[in-house]
Amino acid sequence: MADSSDSVSVDMEAISPGAKEHLIRTRYGYVAVAVYGDQDKPALITYPDLALNYVSCFQGLFFCPEACSLLLHNFCIYHISPPGHELGAAAIDPDDPILSVEELADQIAEVLNYFGLSAVMCMGVTAGAYILTLFAMKYRHRVLGLILVSPLCTAPSWTEWLYNKVMSNLLYFYGMCGVVKEILLNRYFSKEARGGSHLPESDLVQACQRSLDERQSLNVWRFLEAINGRPDLSEGLKKLQCRSLIFVGDNSPFHSEALHMTSKLDRRFSALVEVQECGSMVTEEQPHAMLIPLEYFLTGYGLYRPSKLSVSPRSPLSPTFISPELYSPESMGLKLKPIKTRISVAV
Repeated sequence: MADSSDSVSVDMEAISPGAKEHLIRTRYGYVAVAVYGDQDKPALITYPDLALNYVSCFQGLFFCPEACSLLLHNFCIYHISPPGHELGAAAIDPDDPILSVEELADQIAEVLNYFGLSAVMCMGVTAGAYILTLFAMKYRHRVLGLILVSPLCTAPSWTEWLYNKVMSNLLYFYGMCGVVKEILLNRYFSKEARGGSHLPESDLVQACQRSLDERQSLNVWRFLEAINGRPDLSEGLKKLQCRSLIFVGDNSPFHSEALHMTSKLDRRFSALVEVQECGSMVTEEQPHAMLIPLEYFLTGYGLYRPSKLSVSPRSPLSPTFISPELYSPESMGLKLKPIKTRISVAV
């Protein structure tokens, strides 16, 4: 138990016992969902980036004690994995059709139906953010809000399309080889995290490499094919009826994509947080940078309820840090855009 005045003491097991794993049959095949917490609470669904699952994409955020107090205390978490990306997944039958992004979004609706969920909060990273944005556009009444990390919203640029095609061919013919892992790590993490000639790879990157080794390469190939064939969502973004909070690392290869998406959303109901010295996967590389913006965002919905757990006066989760103006939904975009976070680098 930490005794620092800047920390929050959290009993992880009391808030979130082990996940309950569900394998749900839909019109488009099976999808795995890991459920954490009390299902009587409001629902937060997550969707990870390419070749990842909830462990490799979200555990940095959800295992952070402050985030545990903020998110797991107030929500039941439904971690949805792309088909064949769950822990211990078998190879998908080669005769099964490759799902389109539209079908992946429809599959989420069936997951909500299975659990009897009407409206949910959504959190997605890059490819997962695209799927959840498309889901919000198709099923507007079922989405309370979007929390998007380094999101995609346009069709692939020529550069991205070419990179994806190279990766697709390598996955299909050679599996999760070294070149594919290198492309994916460049997609997820900043150069500092990946290391170089003078700096070793971080433990985070090494753990991600081990996770990639466990993926079924043809399952990843299927998701990549869907994402590489995605349509442009830009024109429909202003019609979204929910509020949106966007995080992006300033070293993310999708930084410009996040800025473009922000420019297309209704600015009264959207906010952008640029995280400095960070790659695409803010949830893993700098999860603490997400905490205060998330608290403000959720307070605006009336969903935030302070934990009964010990919270020190200097904690970023202290209610005294919440600006009163942010309780009003109309002020969300104006007050949070732009917010830049900077980490201090130990020398």
